[in-house]
Amino acid sequence: MCEHVFVVRTPTGQATILHADLDCFFAAVEQRDQPSLRGRPVIVGGGVVLAASYEARAYGVRSAMGGREAMRRCPQAVVVPPRMSAYSEASRAVFDVFGDVTPLVEPVSIDEAFLDVGGLGRIAGPPVEIARRLRADVRDRAGLPITVGIARTKFLAKVASASAKPDGLLLVPPDGELDFLHPLPVERMWGVGPRTAEKLRARGITRVGDLAAAPEDALAAMLGPHAGRHLHALAWGRDVRRVVPARRRRSVGAQRALGWRGTTWEELDATLVSLVDRTARRLRDGGRVARTVTVRLRFADSARITRSTSAPHATAETALLLASARRLLAGARQIVDERGATLVGVALSELSSADAVQLHLPFERADGDALDGALDQIRSRFGAAALGRAVHLGRGPGIEMPLLPDPPDDGPTRP
Repeated sequence: MCEHVFVVRTPTGQATILHADLDCFFAAVEQRDQPSLRGRPVIVGGGVVLAASYEARAYGVRSAMGGREAMRRCPQAVVVPPRMSAYSEASRAVFDVFGDVTPLVEPVSIDEAFLDVGGLGRIAGPPVEIARRLRADVRDRAGLPITVGIARTKFLAKVASASAKPDGLLLVPPDGELDFLHPLPVERMWGVGPRTAEKLRARGITRVGDLAAAPEDALAAMLGPHAGRHLHALAWGRDVRRVVPARRRRSVGAQRALGWRGTTWEELDATLVSLVDRTARRLRDGGRVARTVTVRLRFADSARITRSTSAPHATAETALLLASARRLLAGARQIVDERGATLVGVALSELSSADAVQLHLPFERADGDALDGALDQIRSRFGAAALGRAVHLGRGPGIEMPLLPDPPDDGPTRP
């Protein structure tokens, strides 16, 4: 039996942590695959901007912006529909490069990760050389630009990569951390969003150096005990978080906003069916099964409810999971009729490996497994939209954002 053993260090005095972040990921994949788009402003997504190339960002286009506003700012932009399968494939290629560098890879999202390269000096050279080869390998094997920040801590490595964009590399040496960090605007701090930045600026705290000079107790009173002390520590470069390799996810879920116009029960049921189809397929793709089904609802008055049920045996069969989800939704029908649902979500939890679950299945349940498998093969070959339920005719399927692959059960490995 092969045992996987990883030694994860706490931050040392050396700059050995890399933060690798793909540049404008979705838009970069489109420019890679369509040479005519290179050098032109590209917007991925129509109604809402999912990604914008740097050429489009120069006109003020940003992710999550409405499509009309984006085109008003940049009328010459080329709008392309999202291709989630292409982005997933590109992400896998990039994470293969990461895994070839070090087993200590902590995914942050499908387009960024932390890598700990401490201890590789004798076989791979100093961190800067490792980062240079990584960037070249991502360019050669995935055809994409990537920016890398190098520092002693995760926080500083992430700030360094943001400062080096686009398509750059930046090392923050341990003896130059505060010189690098303190002149930056407070918005560059990891964890400082618009509201927190507004609070800080209202009190004259505009730079990270101002944050470091502020009394810790005053920050705790202003932002809350945890946030205040955490940001004060980061402002002084103190961050003891380690690079933790990927672990299997504990749940799989999806949700969809329904809008404020009101939704019929038939529309709500059709949306639930779509979400269960999606999450069950993700379970099977990862070789997982689930025991617990959870349905979450949000209403027009912003109230939320959650309903869950657990089965005696775990499954990844769509029909069984959908039956449980429908029972949960039916139990909330009176509240839905009274308040009007504006969001519905489905989560599958208490996950285990399908190979490890030994069940004596009745014939009809085995039939369901076989049907799911056949449908998955068709969708894999011809695309997720190639086959659907009759209840979804005339309804948009919604955007299914790509996820990081689930690592195998035999220990933390690269995605």
